[in-house]
Amino acid sequence: MSKCQKRRRHALLFGTVAMLAAAPVAAQDFYKGKTINILAGFSPGGGYDINARVLARHMGRHIPGNPSMVVQNMPGAGSLNAVHYLDNTAAKDGTVLNTFNFGAIGEARLSPDRIRIDFRKYNWIGSISQDLTVCYVWHTLGIKTLDELKARPKVHYGSTGAGSSSDLNQRIMKNIFGVKLHQVGGYPGSAEQRIAIERGELDGDCGAWSSIPVEWIEGRKIVPVIRSSPATAPDMPPNVPFSIEIAPNERARQIMQLLLASNQLGRPFMASAAVPAERVKILRDAFAATMKDEAFIAETKKLRLPLSPIVGEAARKIVDDIYAIPPDIVEAAKAVMRD
Repeated sequence: MSKCQKRRRHALLFGTVAMLAAAPVAAQDFYKGKTINILAGFSPGGGYDINARVLARHMGRHIPGNPSMVVQNMPGAGSLNAVHYLDNTAAKDGTVLNTFNFGAIGEARLSPDRIRIDFRKYNWIGSISQDLTVCYVWHTLGIKTLDELKARPKVHYGSTGAGSSSDLNQRIMKNIFGVKLHQVGGYPGSAEQRIAIERGELDGDCGAWSSIPVEWIEGRKIVPVIRSSPATAPDMPPNVPFSIEIAPNERARQIMQLLLASNQLGRPFMASAAVPAERVKILRDAFAATMKDEAFIAETKKLRLPLSPIVGEAARKIVDDIYAIPPDIVEAAKAVMRD
């Protein structure tokens, strides 16, 4: 090898090493002076909004450059407006995250012609906790159990949109357990539904336990009749049955396992598929560190938010498993989600 060839080889090697060394540095510097927007697919005051704002108050200090983080509420279409905005309009550089109704993942599996979103394609950052949804009635109805609710001629529950967690659990009550439930649409979020319940316009709801007002629980203004998770909460009344455990039959149990599979993701946070891998890693690492942050944990306890985090690839695996569910169970579940 000539001296000239050796010089060119050394120059090439030096340049490659320099590029590799510079890449992490550039990634670490990227967020300095920037703002990360969290798109929340529901109106302010609900469970998704609360989780997003708690994360925004703490995660920035675990990201190199300490960017500020703000929440942008984008309600509509059961939170899918925010997902479409992430795909079509939002920056793809890692400065926009999205939290949305996790029930849309199962709904996309059940109705791909209606929800044309493949949730496998996103960069999953993580979830603060698994979902603990309860279906409850307002205390003035005098209902104490699911059987008593089934015996009632009709009850009115609110809906924020097809495919939402609330909608899914309402349809399970209606089409699997036989509750004569009438869904009233047009509510942008759970905060508006709660106002309607207090006014007597609605008889109850299916919603996250952590987003139910403390005064409702302490004042015994609601009666939980069923829950969607094996998990429970310290301030939840005892003996609220887990829906899968009281399924009318084995087929119903399998169907509910599919419909409730995305509950494992709780209130997930994701980024565009186009975000560079090194920034995805920064976001995932920061999310994981936030889940162990003492100040963050203290605030979740104060707000009664359950904490059972899932990070990165573990969240992606849950999504992949939902898409791998056998077609015959998918078809049976579709019937439950129809009126």
